[in-house]
Amino acid sequence: MNKLIFFLSVITFSCNTNHKNVEKLDKLNNSNWIYDGLEQAVEDSLFYLDHPSPIFRKEFSTKNEIEKATLYITAAGYYKASINGERIGKDVLTPAWTDFSKRVYYSEYDVSSSVKKGNNCLGVTLGNGFYNPLPLKMFGRRNLREVLSVGNPAFIAKLLINYSDGTIREIITDKSWKYNYGPVLKNNVYLGELYDAQREFEGWDMPGFNDEKWSNSINNKGPGGQLQKAFFPPVQVTRKISPVDIFSPKIGIFLVDMGVNFTGSYNIKLTGKKGDTVKFRFGERIYDDGMLNPMTTVCGQIKKEGMGGSGAPAIAWQTDSYIFKNESDTWFRPEFTFHTYRYMEISGLNKMPLLSEVEGLAMSSNVINNNSFNCSSELLNSIQKATVRTFLSNLISVQSDCAAREKFGYGGDINATSESFIYNFDMQDFYRKTVYDWVDAVNDSVFVDTAPFVGIQYCGISWESAMLTTQYYLYLYYNDTDIIKELYGLDKNWMEKVARIFPDKIIDSGLSDHESLEPVPVELTGTCHYLQCAKIMVEFAEFMEDQEAARKYRNLEGELKGKIKEMFWDNPVEGKINRQTLFATLLYHDIIPKEEKEAAKDSLLMALKNGPSEHFNTGIFGTKYILEALSKSGNPKSVFDVVNSTSYPGWGFMMDRGATTIWETWKESDNIYSNCHPMFGTVSEWFYRWLGGIRPNPDYPGFERFILSPFIPAELEFVNSSYHSPFGEIVSNWKKEGTNKFVFELKIPEGSIATFKLPSVEIQNISISKKEDGNTFTPGANQIKAGCIELKSGEYSISVAYY
Repeated sequence: MNKLIFFLSVITFSCNTNHKNVEKLDKLNNSNWIYDGLEQAVEDSLFYLDHPSPIFRKEFSTKNEIEKATLYITAAGYYKASINGERIGKDVLTPAWTDFSKRVYYSEYDVSSSVKKGNNCLGVTLGNGFYNPLPLKMFGRRNLREVLSVGNPAFIAKLLINYSDGTIREIITDKSWKYNYGPVLKNNVYLGELYDAQREFEGWDMPGFNDEKWSNSINNKGPGGQLQKAFFPPVQVTRKISPVDIFSPKIGIFLVDMGVNFTGSYNIKLTGKKGDTVKFRFGERIYDDGMLNPMTTVCGQIKKEGMGGSGAPAIAWQTDSYIFKNESDTWFRPEFTFHTYRYMEISGLNKMPLLSEVEGLAMSSNVINNNSFNCSSELLNSIQKATVRTFLSNLISVQSDCAAREKFGYGGDINATSESFIYNFDMQDFYRKTVYDWVDAVNDSVFVDTAPFVGIQYCGISWESAMLTTQYYLYLYYNDTDIIKELYGLDKNWMEKVARIFPDKIIDSGLSDHESLEPVPVELTGTCHYLQCAKIMVEFAEFMEDQEAARKYRNLEGELKGKIKEMFWDNPVEGKINRQTLFATLLYHDIIPKEEKEAAKDSLLMALKNGPSEHFNTGIFGTKYILEALSKSGNPKSVFDVVNSTSYPGWGFMMDRGATTIWETWKESDNIYSNCHPMFGTVSEWFYRWLGGIRPNPDYPGFERFILSPFIPAELEFVNSSYHSPFGEIVSNWKKEGTNKFVFELKIPEGSIATFKLPSVEIQNISISKKEDGNTFTPGANQIKAGCIELKSGEYSISVAYY
């Protein structure tokens, strides 16, 4: 019976999804996928030869007055589109990376102001993206061409013109489009772009260009995925960065220091002679002699001859090249690649560029809103800025773990940092897209590590469970119940899969607390992620009024808690183990009975005292857990002391060593590990949750009711924090005035209620002023005694004097 119910729920889910997709597919009906018709290379080494990007054009004319013109377009690979020589929109590196065999997102642009009465021309340039990767053997063995849906880049588009007289015209992609090959000779998301300006066609995307010698486009069946309208923020240039220095460490070599590490591209003014080649390389660091150190950004650790496979470079570093067409000055900006770098090495120029002639282009999915945190500590502010920079650098349509070496959407990093990302940005639509990536990636037999799937099946449940935990955080922070309704059947099926793979319920394979400085058994972290999923499914089942399933998952939750408690609390742990991660994990996941929690807290504090410099030695999950477990158990000061220190290991140590993004490891790396890796960015979540005090109430998802409970360290003079909830902006600012007074400036959005928890000090008096009406009142004695004050929507100034 249960199997039948589940089968029907899956069928219903599939039908609903297909119905939505059919509606969206209509936007591109009648259009064809088109491409250049070339066959793919048969030998790996041939992929590394020049393969110029195809450029497509279509002229059309309009006669009547245009009311509206809309372009629908997407590609397998990347595209850049133009009308009458002008770029369409601000998006870059589009469409978003997906499993192109399962779904492809298209964009919709209002181009009414671009289409002119009379003759017009549509132009499209294609790039390889993740649809036509090189056969690089990352880590000496992982070839993306063997696991991704691949092929020559192709695109599909429709220009829909609505005339003022009510008539409609469609310009579709078909064989009437003409194509040739443009100046982009090579393009790869890892190795960069080669641009030969000598191959430019002047005015090719303008009406009136002579394309008689161009070929007609070839229809293509496309990559196979269903077409769906993009609903999430596109990748765009989100910040322009001016370099802080340009110097020459060696004759013929110039180094541009952008001042900060970031992901994106650049725009540079170049001067040279016809046929001259300028080469660019990129890195996060420089050596002591001032030369570029590109080694922390090398693709797949390919650092010796033959490791990357036939035809691959000996060292797979990030590089671009530009070949001059003539001697005039020109500006160059690569289109179909992105780099992670602070330093840009330039060779082939006769003179050093001016600072004003180089501009860094930071790129990310545009999730930026006005969430913010800052305080009186410059160290903490620098950690927060570095974390935000790291997060944005790893949002190029998927949330990656390192933006240069792999660029993959690893689930473990999402499990560790999704709440941190949510505190800093508007992640609702981005994480919905992430969930769908996981839906497309998972299978019914083994766990996968990334979405989109890139062939890695090693890390286990703590990575793949991101599909479920991300749904929960969409629910908790945004009250997104549609995602629960849509995927509930799939989630139940996934839980059955876990039960099949681990019938004894203890997770005994996979990766555990990655980059912990001491061993952590996967039986601890993996089984706790299973427990977390069981808890989530209790909530989902109750929301869906599926009481039978709720009882099932509640029983599973109890069983898992019992097994974890017996293995890691009731009995002594054999062998070496990271005790910080151990006790933090048990407390975070509420494994310890109430009457024994004090002992667990003491054990965690002792483990912290025994850590290096009395600092954290935890890894990807243990760090998130210890930040919260220590604070929730009444010891946020212990966390603050670690965060506010420049000793090793810690965030302050990174800042003290000149880091502008967060490292992959506590130890500094100048050769192997990424210097721009989000997993230790969980400290930003702690800033918002504990110094700002902004926390969701799980009983009222979406911040209908929430908690404001800031911790006030003696070392800080003020904290300013803001978070944009579905109801509006939440503000939690506090400052010290004099020797015995706190002032809180709070904002509760319309429709929300906050529970404000008073600081744990002996209060002399308290006054509350509501800014809208200017009224001042004093809370009742019972409220003060309880330490909680309920605040309805409005802006408040609360003054607390203490003895």
